[in-house]
Amino acid sequence: MSWKNETSVTEFWLLGFQNFHNLKIPLFIIFLAIYVSILTGNLLIIALVLVSRNLNTPMYFFLSNLSSSDIILTTVVFPTMLLVLLKNGESITFSGCITQLYLFGSSAITECFLLTVMSYDRYLAICNPLRYLLIMNQKLQVLLVAWSWVFAFLLTMITVSQMCQLQFCGPNVIDHFFCDPTPLLELSCSDTSVIQLENLILGLPVTLFPLGFITVTYAYILITILKITSSSGRKKAFSTCSSHLTVVCIYYGTLIMLYVIPSKGLSVNLTKVQSLLYTVVTPLFNPIIYSLRNHEIQIGIKRIIYRT
Repeated sequence: MSWKNETSVTEFWLLGFQNFHNLKIPLFIIFLAIYVSILTGNLLIIALVLVSRNLNTPMYFFLSNLSSSDIILTTVVFPTMLLVLLKNGESITFSGCITQLYLFGSSAITECFLLTVMSYDRYLAICNPLRYLLIMNQKLQVLLVAWSWVFAFLLTMITVSQMCQLQFCGPNVIDHFFCDPTPLLELSCSDTSVIQLENLILGLPVTLFPLGFITVTYAYILITILKITSSSGRKKAFSTCSSHLTVVCIYYGTLIMLYVIPSKGLSVNLTKVQSLLYTVVTPLFNPIIYSLRNHEIQIGIKRIIYRT
């Protein structure tokens, strides 16, 4: 990818939260605590999956990759946001802005694909339990995860490579706390209609298709659970997918708020709040939800505590 573009703008200025100058220290402490909590929770999930034998299953292998994606997504945004907040704005180079945009988009798309893979895993476990381990073998697990990461990074590369060719010859102030694509495109003096159309077309396989697939798999899962005669059997079957279903609802709920609900007519501050929710809610609550709802993870945490 070439970083060169025909532009006089070599860096951008991130405004951050200009209306909260008097609260910058409390907000800095709160956001720093959230970031540390996100890192701690997701690193704990990864560590548990690596060291605990009872978590050596496909579902937790996918979960550890989901945690890795959450760590990348927040680490790309939070350090910049904290610096912008503390200094009442901060500059970022053009290459730094593009890199941030690329890593943020790639990790977000990876999360969509991983959630889809996890729904397929739950479908096999509940609807086809006798052949589950035969189908969801180690080779298939690695392939599904590898393609989720590779496909996400390739899709994001298409858009980012086009943005590298844009001209920026006017204002360089981004009224946001990180390099979000929408305000960045608004600063370009080039025709961005092709990129916007491209984003819309690429958004279908990234959001709607995975969501449709997840909806269909859970429809089959629900039908299968309702056919189970014993109430204890139904409860046990539902508990194996309730955590994933909760995470899917939170993730796509915040995603729809950010990218589907029209931003026109909304204040800049409200748009920032939407972006903040997307970068905070899912990465923060993923480990919490799985820790509270999954007995195996609770056992793994207790074993680590007792060993220390």
